[in-house]
Amino acid sequence: MRIFKSAWFERFARKQGISDQAIAQAIERAEQGLIDADLGGGVIKQRVARPGQGKSGGFRTVVLYRTAERAFFVYGFAKSDRDNLGKDEEAQFRKAAGYVLGLPDEQLAVLIDKGQFSEVRDDQEIPE
Repeated sequence: MRIFKSAWFERFARKQGISDQAIAQAIERAEQGLIDADLGGGVIKQRVARPGQGKSGGFRTVVLYRTAERAFFVYGFAKSDRDNLGKDEEAQFRKAAGYVLGLPDEQLAVLIDKGQFSEVRDDQEIPE
């Protein structure tokens, strides 16, 4: 399983103190079938805990997700900042998932080189 962060999500995670390990744990839960919300079309929402706190008061993340293959963290927000995503936002994320999850490895490598995505490295084994 390869995990990526969009450039926007990378800045969000850094500002909020979300570690790569916390991101990897969210995907580990998803791989075990523990998905917080399935928005369809390869888009899921996963909760990520605030540093030093639990998940319930933490962050909601939008992940473009294909089981046992790839996960792309593309958006995040604090539950205290907004209730949920709008239907139009969900539709845009589903459209993005169709494109991003279908990228061949060569094209993904180009996007990583251009700084559009970065790969999560957390020194933790993620189940395949």
